Amino acid sequence: MTTGVDRPDLTAEEIRVLGCLIEKQLTTPQQYPLTLNALVLACNQSSNRHPVVSYDDTTAELAVRTLKQKGLTRFVHPTHGRSVVRYEHVLRDALGVDEPQLAILAVLLLRGAQTVGEIRTRCERMVEFDDLEQVGHELDLLEEHGGGLVGPVPRRPGQKDGRFVHLLSTDESLTVAQPPPEGDDQKELKSNVLERVESLTAEVAGLRRDLDAMRAELGIEIDRGQ
Repeated sequence: MTTGVDRPDLTAEEIRVLGCLIEKQLTTPQQYPLTLNALVLACNQSSNRHPVVSYDDTTAELAVRTLKQKGLTRFVHPTHGRSVVRYEHVLRDALGVDEPQLAILAVLLLRGAQTVGEIRTRCERMVEFDDLEQVGHELDLLEEHGGGLVGPVPRRPGQKDGRFVHLLSTDESLTVAQPPPEGDDQKELKSNVLERVESLTAEVAGLRRDLDAMRAELGIEIDRGQ
């Protein structure tokens, strides 16, 4: 397993952006790499995120640029009719992690501390794990990787299962974030539907901008009343 960079030390904005890039690559590959608009919408989703944030374009763009400086993202310049720059992560090469490990990191980056069972459930949209033992095996590999990309945290009072967090920041408040209230899993299906709607909205907005840019290049007048 080769790595191109040391274990990164990320800010809150970088954590959210990186988690979103991983998630969207694995769940909606047809929309990936992401435009800036799609990335902002992904960061600001109210579903499958904790905490919920409200980033503007400047915040998201700055985070993706500093991630590029840290060797974790790449800019994809317009080709084949696309008119805007898009963004993608490069963790597979930079850290030497595979798809199941990427999915686990995405969940921890986007949701904070999680039990093994929660990780398996919340990874289902990205990858499928046969059982909890397989999740545990991948967590072991991530713990041993490059000084530790994930690690365990003590159980909360009244909780029987231990939790795991990502270790991609030296700020403990950004790694051991408290999860949403108990019962959140009952809302998971509704959240997934809302996320799909938000993803489709982002895709339509991106296609409209690309179409407008192509029309402008061809000198075709845009009539919004059509």
